[in-house]
Amino acid sequence: MNTSKDENQDGSGWVYSQRVKEHFFNPKNLLQGDPNEYKSDGVGYVGSPACGDMMKMWIKVDHITDTVVECKWRTFGCASAIASTSILSEMVTENGGMSIDKAFKIKPQDIVERLAGLPDRKIHCSVLGDKALRAAINDYFRKSKQEGRIVKDKAKVICTCLNVTNHEIEDAVLEGKLTYEEVQKKTKCGTGCGSCKSRIEELIEQYKLQYYGE
Repeated sequence: MNTSKDENQDGSGWVYSQRVKEHFFNPKNLLQGDPNEYKSDGVGYVGSPACGDMMKMWIKVDHITDTVVECKWRTFGCASAIASTSILSEMVTENGGMSIDKAFKIKPQDIVERLAGLPDRKIHCSVLGDKALRAAINDYFRKSKQEGRIVKDKAKVICTCLNVTNHEIEDAVLEGKLTYEEVQKKTKCGTGCGSCKSRIEELIEQYKLQYYGE
């Protein structure tokens, strides 16, 4: 897998694509001014336990065409998080705006592809933007009385002895824990009766394929 070392504030020495650098140094659709004065249709807020990044996203929706016509954001995060969210905001608003349904289905791989790649240990940063976008879309559904379109992703307990969920295993993989032993050390899953080992291994492989393509 690729590795990266962040070097020099001007970007020289970074193992990042030119597109990542462009969106980091010149982020697009960053919300300026007082957020309380920005009139949005939906707001999403997420934080990443992997690196402490925090993000808030605002969207405006064309209620007739059901498309995202404006996407603003703010983040407290690293270069990869900023670049990922910047390019995501372009993806959902280009060509007159992306349909709500299509925007909701954007995956981290789509963002990474548009950025011409990210170091593997920074993949979790691309997840931050799409999670904030989905949260903003769900908020729009609530505010527009479309509760039937809200999509909820409920956590499932995988290790009943330690009460470890699939979300915690997913977060561990996003942090680069790619083996059963590494995930177990991070989450303590499987340290009780051990009957969940096969299911945990299946999830690790699923998330590795989903986020790293391997």
